[in-house]
Amino acid sequence: MKKALLLHSSREGQTVKILRSIESELAGNYECELVDLHDMPKLNWAEYDKVLIGASIRYGHLNKKLYRFIENNLSALNEKKAAFFCVNLTARKPGKDTPEGSVYMKKFRKLSPWQPELQDVFAGALYYPRYKLFDRVMIQFIMKMTGGETDPTKEIEYTNWDRVKNFSERFRSL
Repeated sequence: MKKALLLHSSREGQTVKILRSIESELAGNYECELVDLHDMPKLNWAEYDKVLIGASIRYGHLNKKLYRFIENNLSALNEKKAAFFCVNLTARKPGKDTPEGSVYMKKFRKLSPWQPELQDVFAGALYYPRYKLFDRVMIQFIMKMTGGETDPTKEIEYTNWDRVKNFSERFRSL
């Protein structure tokens, strides 16, 4: 059976949840291995037919470890059929949920030497009760500025699962 490597750079877990959904869509066609790229894993790239990286945005930025991982593994990534997606709360708004409309994807394309053929953006989730005080207050401030939910008792999942399913199909077809 073919094998797909699913790497994540996740903070609150929504990116991993999206990757698990993609993994279930690939079942039967691919054996998937889910790996935290923050651990800077040493990988046997020859084992994998495809690579997918999912990364979350935190306070307007992708994790620096993501860029370090890409730089350290650039030739291997470039040799594989590959895809990338980022997860952020801004993508809850129409027009901000596409690679062309996302400031974060534009920034990724500018900063990353790796430019996979398939890219997308998904809205994340807001889990106020799970956040520490500092994060909750900062996220409330950002959400207030952007017209989003500020009730600290709410948990809202903005992810469009139909879009994730469509992306899974496109990734499978690479």
